Amino acid sequence: MQNTDTLERILTQLTRLADIDEARLADERRAVGGDIDWSARAFRWRDDGRLQAIPAPATMPLDRLHGIDRQKARLLANTRQFVAGRPANNALLWGSRGTGKSSLVRALLPEFADDGLRIVEVPAHRLVDLPDLVATLAGRSERFLVFSDDLSFEAGDGSYKALKAVLDGSLAAAPENVLIYATSNRRHLLPEYQSENQASRTVDAASGEIHHGEAVEEKISLSERFGLWLSFYPFDQSHYLAIAARHLAAHGIEAEVGIDQPWEREALQWALARGNRSGRTAEQFARDWAGRFSADDAL
Repeated sequence: MQNTDTLERILTQLTRLADIDEARLADERRAVGGDIDWSARAFRWRDDGRLQAIPAPATMPLDRLHGIDRQKARLLANTRQFVAGRPANNALLWGSRGTGKSSLVRALLPEFADDGLRIVEVPAHRLVDLPDLVATLAGRSERFLVFSDDLSFEAGDGSYKALKAVLDGSLAAAPENVLIYATSNRRHLLPEYQSENQASRTVDAASGEIHHGEAVEEKISLSERFGLWLSFYPFDQSHYLAIAARHLAAHGIEAEVGIDQPWEREALQWALARGNRSGRTAEQFARDWAGRFSADDAL
């Protein structure tokens, strides 16, 4: 009788351990995307080739983006067409660092999430997985933006060919519910060298028309596959201060521009120390200022 009781206790304990282990494995499968939580609004593509939900994605209100009204209007119009099921273009946002390129893409999520928009973040080094990713997304009712931030390729990096194929030129192109939005500091995404430009030749001496060398043509062909190009340029002083004021307002600090307040002088010094007047610099200054001063004594 005692042996029977002992065996039953052992069996109960083993069953309990097995249940715990199964629950742990289920959690791990969910963590790496084995069971995709399609109710999420944002996802990331992991290094192990699985889709993982992002429970609380970092977004940016559109009204906090200042000085890029033209770019904002163009990308909003393109995205609005996309979520409505109408034709739309893949987009390349290129230009100076910290000028709001990635913030603008992230701001699209709260704007269009109720219309079915979802964002999938893919790091540049995983672009080789794009065919697998779009196959996972194809056929679903949601509209997916595949987003690659700070995109660039080095010489000899062949992963850009997967991006070219999905953008255009492959039988396995992206389905109609998937668009690719990318940001980059480079217009053509690949490094350009003086020696490559020397391979260009004159086609018409009278008009000065030239034909690029093969290396340059290859690099241009990648960025040309994006139907929408949006350029971002460094901000002047007035735009920089206006952006800083908006970020301060988001922290509960009402800041007026143009009346030589202490925050303005320090904001300019902050930018000077970094050698950059950008939206990112303005946001970092506002965070520092708001952290050091209350709304009552900040000005």
